[in-house]
Amino acid sequence: MFPNPRLAHSVLLFTLPLTACTVGPDYVRPQANISNEFKEAQGWKPAQPRDTALPGKWWEIFNDPILNGLEEQVLGANQSIVQAEAQYRQAQHLVQSAQSSLLPVATLTGTFNRFKAATGQSVAVSGVRNLFGQAVGVAWEPDLWGTVRRQIEANTGNAQASAATLHALILSSQASLADNYFQLRTLDAQKALLDETVTAYSKTLEITQNRYAVGVVAKADVVQAETQLETARAQSIDLGVQRAKLEHAIAVLIGKTPAELALAPAPLNLQPPGIPVSLPSELLERRPDIAAAERKIAAANAQIGVAKAAYYPTLNLATTNGFQSPTADNLFTMARRYWALGPAGLALTLFDGGAKNAQYKQAIDAYDASVAGYRQTVLTGFQEVEDNLAALRILDEETQVQDKAVAAAKHALALTNNQYQAGTVSYLNVMTAQTAALSNQQTAVQLLGQRLSASVQLVKAVGGGWNETLLPSEDQAAGERKWTDYLILPLVE
Repeated sequence: MFPNPRLAHSVLLFTLPLTACTVGPDYVRPQANISNEFKEAQGWKPAQPRDTALPGKWWEIFNDPILNGLEEQVLGANQSIVQAEAQYRQAQHLVQSAQSSLLPVATLTGTFNRFKAATGQSVAVSGVRNLFGQAVGVAWEPDLWGTVRRQIEANTGNAQASAATLHALILSSQASLADNYFQLRTLDAQKALLDETVTAYSKTLEITQNRYAVGVVAKADVVQAETQLETARAQSIDLGVQRAKLEHAIAVLIGKTPAELALAPAPLNLQPPGIPVSLPSELLERRPDIAAAERKIAAANAQIGVAKAAYYPTLNLATTNGFQSPTADNLFTMARRYWALGPAGLALTLFDGGAKNAQYKQAIDAYDASVAGYRQTVLTGFQEVEDNLAALRILDEETQVQDKAVAAAKHALALTNNQYQAGTVSYLNVMTAQTAALSNQQTAVQLLGQRLSASVQLVKAVGGGWNETLLPSEDQAAGERKWTDYLILPLVE
């Protein structure tokens, strides 16, 4: 509160041009090593219709209603995501805190003194006296070198990085749920296969026992049939351990205790869908972890400006307007009014033992580290896409061969069973054929599970439908501010 309007106008005219100066480098997005195309995409069958973007609810491309219902529960229930949301809001409030430094600080003080002057001191009124006071003070440090604005820029970049990290965590949680779900369904399919095998082995054991009863086969054949039957039963039971762990993991991902979720066994009647894969250059815009790494570079770049501005002098302006009176009843009268302009201080550090120089170098080093981290994140992103493209292509080829192996093993088992019943081969031949048939069928089921898992991981690798337009703008990164936020009161909704 300036007591002299002309003086206040002069001060503002002097300081406003200075606040236009911002030291430090302006941010330029660093280059990253990008290939022209994905090596493993040769021969890749794109999704139909031909589209280069996944839908927001990307899991719906698998056409599994149960999976759809589970995925819908991730947002708002997964506690890791709730934690990341709170951290993003914290980053927004750090932006608001930095913005507050552009404004002056006003203080209101009230004082009361009761005192007596020392003996022999020349005073207008002797004895005990009272002194009442009230004052309003305003202090402001003009942002001469852009320190505050660079800090706002840094906090904004960190808030945007926090938002991108939140999206990356959401995508990771959704992908983990889908992966666990398909692994669980793969175990269901394996158990169903083993249960069918147990039924078939039980019939074989019955036939063998009947043949033993009439003296056609030896006791050893019966024992071998029993061993094979119980082994299949044990394998079927053993799958329950893995299934229970996967079910528990899914429960935690949707914010529930394991006791609150039970997924009934269901057949695995799915085939991996076509996953749209964009150009490598577009991957930078569609992966939230890459966006988070890039925003951290922008924040680190702004911190260089903050460190550099510390070399320059700082200017502090202050003014006070108040009242003083020996009695409270006439305190707020013009006769008791006083004002003060100042102190105005200009400070420049002459020697600090190299502290500012070290801080400036630290800021540069932090920027270099964030650039390297960004480029490594980009390379990792490309690797993940290539890995899963290769996995899907190779697993598809393997599946075609494995399907032929399953058919051949089933045919060989049927022929061997007929030969055994005709008495032309021993039971060892039957066991060998049964083991081969079961092994090939189990491999086929596992291949389908691996293909579904690779599809989920490819979805995650290409960003899962996210793109940079979902990144908050600078205004959004600062969050919403209500007029009540400017009150010196802890008003929290």
